[in-house]
Amino acid sequence: MAMLKTAGVEKTFRTRAAPLHVLKGIDLEVSQGEVICIIGPSGSGKSTFLRLINNLEKLDNGKIWIEDNLLFDCRDGVNAVKMPGQERARALLEVGMVFQRFNLFPHKTTLENVMLSPMHVKKLNEEEAREKAEMLLTRVGLGDKFDTFPAMLSGGQQQRVAIARALAMEPKIMLFDEPTSALDPELVGEVLAVMKNLVESGMTMLVVTHEMGFAHEAADRVLFMDSGVILEEGKPEAIFTAPHNERTKQFLQSVL
Repeated sequence: MAMLKTAGVEKTFRTRAAPLHVLKGIDLEVSQGEVICIIGPSGSGKSTFLRLINNLEKLDNGKIWIEDNLLFDCRDGVNAVKMPGQERARALLEVGMVFQRFNLFPHKTTLENVMLSPMHVKKLNEEEAREKAEMLLTRVGLGDKFDTFPAMLSGGQQQRVAIARALAMEPKIMLFDEPTSALDPELVGEVLAVMKNLVESGMTMLVVTHEMGFAHEAADRVLFMDSGVILEEGKPEAIFTAPHNERTKQFLQSVL
C-alpha cells in the first residue's frame, strides 16, 4: 500500500507581473516506512509541494492519495472528490508537518505546546495529553524542559519541540520543510539526530532539505527538483556520485 501518492500535481500562483507556474505535474509514490529527501535550488517548488499534500495550499490540478484514499482530484482548482469535511480532515491528520520556522505559542510552555492539539483535536484528557507530551519531549532530548517557555530555548531546542508537537498527533507520515534552514550551524546536528531516530523507528518521511549529508545517509530515495518538475530520482549513492541529469550535476557541484 502506498502511504502517499500524487499524480499530475500542478500549482500556479497569480502575481501582478505574470502567473507563476510553480509545479508542473508532480508524480510521486511513497511506500510505508520509506524516507524520501527532496533537494534542489530555492524556488523549485519543493516547499509548495509539501504544502499541497497537507492542504495548506489549494491544489490547481492533479490527484493526491493518503493511504490509498483519494482526497483530491482537482481540475482548475475544483475538487471532484466529494466527502464530508470532517472525513477529509481526519485523513489529513495522518500527515504531520514540521516547518522552517517553529511556530510555537510563545505564552505556553514546551509541555503545553505539545499537549494542545491532542486535547483540542483528539479530545484527550489533560492527564493523557500530559503523559504523551512528557514522553515525546523526553524522546527528543528535552525531558528537562517541560516548564520552559520557547523564548528560553535555543533554535534547535525549539525545532525539537515542534517535532514532538507534530508527533503528538500520531501521524503515519511526516513532512519536513527544510527543518534546519533557520538554525545556526552548530544547532543543526541535534535536530538531524532526532530525525535519524525517526528514520530508525520506521516513520514514513518526506523531507525537503539542504543537508546533503543527511539525504545521503538517511534517504531511501533522493529526488532532485528544479523549475517545478522532478528532473532526477534514485538511490542516494547514485544521485550523489553519478547523477545523469546535467542540471543535477551543476546543482551538486555548487553545494557539495
